[in-house]
Amino acid sequence: MPTFHHDGLDFAYLDEGDGDPVLLVHGFGSNKETNWVGPGWVSTLVRAGRRVIALDNRGHGASGKVYEADAYDPDIMARDALALLDHLGIARADVLGYSMGGRIGACMAVMAPERLRSLVLGGIGIHLVEGVSLPTSIADALLAEDPASITDPVGRTFRAFADQTKSDRPALAACIIGSRRKLAPADVAAILVPTLIAVGTKDTVAGSAAELAALIPGAEVVDIPNRDHMVAVGDKVFKAAVLDFLDRRP
Repeated sequence: MPTFHHDGLDFAYLDEGDGDPVLLVHGFGSNKETNWVGPGWVSTLVRAGRRVIALDNRGHGASGKVYEADAYDPDIMARDALALLDHLGIARADVLGYSMGGRIGACMAVMAPERLRSLVLGGIGIHLVEGVSLPTSIADALLAEDPASITDPVGRTFRAFADQTKSDRPALAACIIGSRRKLAPADVAAILVPTLIAVGTKDTVAGSAAELAALIPGAEVVDIPNRDHMVAVGDKVFKAAVLDFLDRRP
């Protein structure tokens, strides 16, 4: 597995296929294999003639771990993703992020719009700028000594997922606290790269895709039917919409 070094950490990544590069940024508690390889995104995009790049975010998967919440600000993680593009000598890429990865992708678009050909925000809607997404009670569940003591259903779900993927739970607890910063509406309104927003119709975590699209000039929306936050990522409607969007973007 290739790695690169940035900000004192080693980051694991994959790089497959040829063609225009697409950078995939996974969600909280996940990793490149669980978010992108298993659900078929990498194979789908490679078959469509794209070069597919995906990293394990800091604190996740095989990448380096940090335990201070401030180290997981979305701008910091956006710089991690940009550093991977630098490492690979890629000047511009399409960026597809899911959930927390969408927040990171939006920060990339605000911070360095010249590096993005387009932006896909999956599993994140108006909660990018207002309201809440995943609750901070997840941190308590991740740090609980006995999983049986966890009463919060969302916390139980993420604790079970973290145990299943053998994740570093203290690192994820720091991440869920530090990565929650909302973007200012004015910053989101300044995103001018072609943008697609895709949210499951049963997703109670992301917030409204249409409300977020109203803030981003020219943004498109796709509703992923009958999918909640956890399963929408692999949906065929989502994949088809992204392939169509990438084919149409300048």
